Amino acid sequence: MHIAASPPSRSATALAALRIGVGILFLIFGEYKVFGTAFTLGGGFQGWIHQFIDGGTAYPFAVPVLQHVVLAHATPIAFLVAYGELAIGIALTSGLLTRAASACGVVYMVTLLFSSDYPGPHAPGWQYFGASLDHLVLAMCFAAFLLGDPDQSLSVRAYLRGRRADPPRAAYQSR
Repeated sequence: MHIAASPPSRSATALAALRIGVGILFLIFGEYKVFGTAFTLGGGFQGWIHQFIDGGTAYPFAVPVLQHVVLAHATPIAFLVAYGELAIGIALTSGLLTRAASACGVVYMVTLLFSSDYPGPHAPGWQYFGASLDHLVLAMCFAAFLLGDPDQSLSVRAYLRGRRADPPRAAYQSR
């Protein structure tokens, strides 16, 4: 006897919709970087890093890393960013490898937060949170996807698991 999979709860469906929405955003972010050359080979990545450093939006402890590590290896890191965003988008949209993609997404968002969201040395504490909302909200989404149950959401994996739990169609026709 096969037990049919129960339908996902409303909260699982909402989390899946959020996951798919964030995945679509990352597909868009990665697509133009991967299929165009302005970001990876045209200096777009380096331009952003210089803007973070020169604009004073990088946390002080991140500036030497950006200057001496990231800019020293700018082209390979630009490709890593481009293909990483595309891979995160594909994984979240399809529901495959969501935990791995979400872990990478958390690391990526924290990296961007420290590279570009510094409000300044004399800013009150609340401005640190306000300045980091762009990346902090996405980091929290990735954390929720990381902690959530991918088998209880709208995903390829959940669909395949549910298909294995359904009885064969021949059993219905013999009655």
